[in-house]
Amino acid sequence: MKKRDFIKISGIAAGALIAGCKTAPADPATGRVKGAANAGGTIKLSYKPYELQLRHVFTVATNSRTTTPVVLTTLEYDGVTGYGEASMPPYLGESHESVLNFLSKVNMEQFSDPFLMEDILGYIDGLMPGNHAAKASLDIALHDLTGKLLGQPWFRLWGLNREKTPVTSFTIGIDTADVVKEKTLEASAFKLLKIKMGRDNDREMIDTVRSVTDVPVFVDVNQGWKDRNYALEMANYLSERGALFIEQPMPKEQVDDIAWLTERSPLPILADEALQTVEDLLPMKGVYSGINIKLMKCGGMHAAYKMITMARQMGMKILIGCMTETSCAVSAAAQLSPLVDWADLDGNLLISNDVYDGMTVVDGKITLPDRPGIGIIGKKSENL
Repeated sequence: MKKRDFIKISGIAAGALIAGCKTAPADPATGRVKGAANAGGTIKLSYKPYELQLRHVFTVATNSRTTTPVVLTTLEYDGVTGYGEASMPPYLGESHESVLNFLSKVNMEQFSDPFLMEDILGYIDGLMPGNHAAKASLDIALHDLTGKLLGQPWFRLWGLNREKTPVTSFTIGIDTADVVKEKTLEASAFKLLKIKMGRDNDREMIDTVRSVTDVPVFVDVNQGWKDRNYALEMANYLSERGALFIEQPMPKEQVDDIAWLTERSPLPILADEALQTVEDLLPMKGVYSGINIKLMKCGGMHAAYKMITMARQMGMKILIGCMTETSCAVSAAAQLSPLVDWADLDGNLLISNDVYDGMTVVDGKITLPDRPGIGIIGKKSENL
């Protein structure tokens, strides 16, 4: 084995051990960690568009939809494949066209070492501004690839205890009382519900849910409340009905009104649409009580880990969320879930044509598989 290979693999193995895990055993014939990178190869990128079909019409304060466009990516190196995904709900401003255009500009074959993640992700981030979902698809695939090369899941490489994963919420979209009641009853296995609000039936939404269950809830207003006095009135109303917190109650541009509400609200106020990347985090202090981190907003697992670290230093609460996604992106986010206060990782449960198996929900709790990388495998019925 070449000296540079030994140094590289030894360094990765040492880092994993420092993080509190054991690396896969070395091959006695080559000295390589089983499946670890063979320096001198190249990373090959491939991708294809895909359309997610939602099980129900999904209605929030600003729109309704039945599908979500995604792009599925793969990175192949030394016979090992890592999987990634870009999900593009309307408000992010990305589309099949924009993601495919971005990915067409990416030259991954210039890299011969997938473990140089700072270099690779720095190159990707510098290609074009924005395009965070497109960048997340590459970040997720790279994490899946490197985890597989090391034979370890990322929660273990980060030194996290998978027994400390939180429960995940299940989302109840805005609808008629009868449909809301039906959806709530269907979600009886979950220990936390997210209720969408922001139209003219806010009280009916929470009262309907409370008529059939007393499980903890939080609400996501998607910037639907415009008046701060009404927002405070609703915060008090929701507090009396067992809500845990409120996500993005008012338009992100109404900074002073949100700060006013946060100061007076009996419930924590979390930023969602107001926050995308780590650069947005510092201005959240004093305006919000916490943040919602999503891989599609921030650019992937690498950026999300940095945001969690920084938010903790700022004393903020953390929710890790998702878009409507396959089990690929949801399982990637779930690797970080032992670090957060709450999780809203149900995007894969809202669709009827998932192409992967990954993290599962058992008795309402996120359950991480022990498979390497982000822990997913392709469904046998799907052609990946």
